[in-house]
Amino acid sequence: MVHLVYCDNVGKEGEKVLDKILNGTKTMVIRGAAGRKIPHSRVFENETLYFMQKGTALITAKAIVTKVQNYVKLSDEEIDTILADNQSQLNLSEKQKKRWHKKCLCLVSFAHVEAIAPLAFDHQGNMDDWLIIDKIEDVVVGTSIPYNYEKSKLAK
Repeated sequence: MVHLVYCDNVGKEGEKVLDKILNGTKTMVIRGAAGRKIPHSRVFENETLYFMQKGTALITAKAIVTKVQNYVKLSDEEIDTILADNQSQLNLSEKQKKRWHKKCLCLVSFAHVEAIAPLAFDHQGNMDDWLIIDKIEDVVVGTSIPYNYEKSKLAK
């Protein structure tokens, strides 16, 4: 599987996530929720991450997953510890730390980041900020297929 990860680009707090990924100051992405949701337990080592900045329609970078940490039913103290222990890779602002203070967390480390020739993203309705697909061409203008959440379901 490959993954398309939307990156926030909020300037005031220095939360230009894709810039941090490209300049090497961020080598881990995080997703969290009250319960397990995409990509929790659905991303694995050696899979490819593609990145796009929210608000654009361009996929502009990729990397390879090196490690995945999935957590459920975390206490507030455990959340704080996990965020602190991984801060050197996450490079989160204070605002982002509050945003990701969730009971279920998925932390994805990556390496071999490279900028790629921009690919035009074919946005469809109701897409999450993390897509799980067979190949990146499935969501690129001209080669896209209708998106469904079959690939995102948890294995039984």
